[in-house]
Amino acid sequence: MLNECRQALRIKTEAYDGELCSLMDAGARDLAIAGVKLPGTVAFQLVTSGQTSYYQDDSTLTDALVMRAIFTYAKMHFFEAASENDRVKESYNVQKTELMHATGYTDYGEPDDEPEDGEEEGGQDGGDGE
Repeated sequence: MLNECRQALRIKTEAYDGELCSLMDAGARDLAIAGVKLPGTVAFQLVTSGQTSYYQDDSTLTDALVMRAIFTYAKMHFFEAASENDRVKESYNVQKTELMHATGYTDYGEPDDEPEDGEEEGGQDGGDGE
Protein backbone atom coordinates (compact mmCIF):
# COMPACT_ATOMS: atom_id res chain seq x y z
CA MET A 1 0.00 0.00 0.00
CA LEU A 2 2.91 2.33 0.73
CA ASN A 3 4.30 1.85 -2.78
CA GLU A 4 0.87 2.53 -4.31
CA CYS A 5 0.52 5.71 -2.24
CA ARG A 6 3.95 6.93 -3.35
CA GLN A 7 2.90 6.27 -6.95
CA ALA A 8 -0.45 8.03 -6.53
CA LEU A 9 1.27 11.10 -5.10
CA ARG A 10 4.06 10.96 -7.73
CA ILE A 11 6.74 10.62 -5.03
CA LYS A 12 9.93 8.84 -6.13
CA THR A 13 11.84 8.88 -2.86
CA GLU A 14 11.40 6.93 0.37
CA ALA A 15 12.35 10.02 2.39
CA TYR A 16 8.70 10.81 3.18
CA ASP A 17 7.58 7.26 4.04
CA GLY A 18 7.06 8.01 7.73
CA GLU A 19 4.78 10.93 6.98
CA LEU A 20 2.91 8.98 4.30
CA CYS A 21 2.36 6.03 6.67
CA SER A 22 1.03 8.39 9.32
CA LEU A 23 -1.28 10.11 6.83
CA MET A 24 -2.61 6.80 5.47
CA ASP A 25 -3.32 5.63 9.01
CA ALA A 26 -5.12 8.91 9.76
CA GLY A 27 -7.11 8.64 6.52
CA ALA A 28 -8.20 5.09 7.38
CA ARG A 29 -9.25 6.23 10.84
CA ASP A 30 -11.16 9.19 9.39
CA LEU A 31 -13.12 6.84 7.12
CA ALA A 32 -13.78 4.47 10.04
CA ILE A 33 -15.08 7.35 12.18
CA ALA A 34 -17.47 8.19 9.32
CA GLY A 35 -18.78 4.62 9.46
CA VAL A 36 -16.95 3.20 6.44
CA LYS A 37 -15.92 -0.44 6.92
CA LEU A 38 -12.30 -1.09 6.05
CA PRO A 39 -12.06 -4.48 4.33
CA GLY A 40 -8.57 -5.12 5.69
CA THR A 41 -5.99 -3.31 7.77
CA VAL A 42 -3.72 -0.33 7.30
CA ALA A 43 -0.56 -1.11 9.27
CA PHE A 44 3.06 -0.03 9.02
CA GLN A 45 6.04 -0.88 11.18
CA LEU A 46 9.35 0.96 11.41
CA VAL A 47 12.15 -1.60 11.07
CA THR A 48 15.73 -0.71 11.96
CA SER A 49 18.58 -2.93 10.80
CA GLY A 50 21.98 -1.56 11.72
CA GLN A 51 22.01 2.03 10.54
CA THR A 52 19.22 1.51 8.02
CA SER A 53 15.56 2.14 8.83
CA TYR A 54 12.57 1.51 6.61
CA TYR A 55 8.83 1.08 6.90
CA GLN A 56 7.47 -2.43 6.54
CA ASP A 57 4.01 -2.41 5.00
CA ASP A 58 1.82 -4.92 6.86
CA SER A 59 -1.42 -3.63 5.32
CA THR A 60 -3.99 -6.10 4.04
CA LEU A 61 -6.34 -3.55 2.50
CA THR A 62 -6.96 -4.20 -1.21
CA ASP A 63 -10.27 -2.44 -1.92
CA ALA A 64 -9.52 0.07 -4.68
CA LEU A 65 -12.19 2.60 -3.67
CA VAL A 66 -11.13 2.71 -0.03
CA MET A 67 -7.45 2.86 -0.96
CA ARG A 68 -8.09 5.73 -3.38
CA ALA A 69 -9.89 7.69 -0.64
CA ILE A 70 -7.00 7.10 1.77
CA PHE A 71 -4.47 8.23 -0.86
CA THR A 72 -6.54 11.35 -1.52
CA TYR A 73 -6.58 12.06 2.22
CA ALA A 74 -2.78 11.72 2.27
CA LYS A 75 -2.45 14.03 -0.73
CA MET A 76 -4.73 16.59 0.89
CA HIS A 77 -2.46 16.80 3.94
CA PHE A 78 0.89 16.20 2.26
CA PHE A 79 0.78 19.00 -0.28
CA GLU A 80 0.13 22.47 1.02
CA ALA A 81 -0.50 24.42 -2.19
CA ALA A 82 -3.69 26.29 -1.28
CA SER A 83 -4.90 26.50 -4.88
CA GLU A 84 -4.97 22.72 -5.27
CA ASN A 85 -5.73 21.85 -1.65
CA ASP A 86 -9.36 23.00 -1.85
CA ARG A 87 -9.94 20.83 -4.92
CA VAL A 88 -8.27 17.79 -3.30
CA LYS A 89 -10.21 18.31 -0.06
CA GLU A 90 -13.48 18.42 -1.99
CA SER A 91 -12.46 15.27 -3.86
CA TYR A 92 -11.77 13.45 -0.58
CA ASN A 93 -15.08 14.58 0.92
CA VAL A 94 -16.96 13.34 -2.14
CA GLN A 95 -15.17 9.98 -2.04
CA LYS A 96 -15.88 9.59 1.69
CA THR A 97 -19.54 10.51 1.24
CA GLU A 98 -19.93 8.05 -1.63
CA LEU A 99 -18.41 5.26 0.48
CA MET A 100 -20.68 6.18 3.40
CA HIS A 101 -23.73 5.73 1.15
CA ALA A 102 -22.57 2.74 -0.90
CA THR A 103 -24.03 -0.68 -0.22
CA GLY A 104 -21.58 -2.95 1.56
CA TYR A 105 -19.26 -0.21 2.84
CA THR A 106 -21.05 0.48 6.15
CA ASP A 107 -22.83 -1.43 8.89
CA TYR A 108 -25.81 0.91 8.82
CA GLY A 109 -27.97 -1.59 6.96
CA GLU A 110 -30.58 -0.91 4.34
CA PRO A 111 -33.70 1.07 5.20
CA ASP A 112 -36.93 -0.93 5.32
CA ASP A 113 -39.19 -0.35 2.35
CA GLU A 114 -42.34 -1.21 4.26
CA PRO A 115 -43.09 -1.13 7.99
CA GLU A 116 -43.79 -4.49 9.62
CA ASP A 117 -47.42 -5.49 10.20
CA GLY A 118 -49.03 -3.48 12.98
CA GLU A 119 -46.31 -0.85 13.03
CA GLU A 120 -46.39 2.60 11.58
CA GLU A 121 -43.31 4.07 10.00
CA GLY A 122 -40.75 5.03 12.64
CA GLY A 123 -41.47 2.01 14.85
CA GLN A 124 -44.39 3.63 16.73
CA ASP A 125 -47.33 1.50 17.75
CA GLY A 126 -49.81 4.00 16.33
CA GLY A 127 -51.04 5.28 19.70
CA ASP A 128 -51.94 8.89 20.29
CA GLY A 129 -49.30 9.33 22.99
CA GLU A 130 -51.61 8.65 25.96
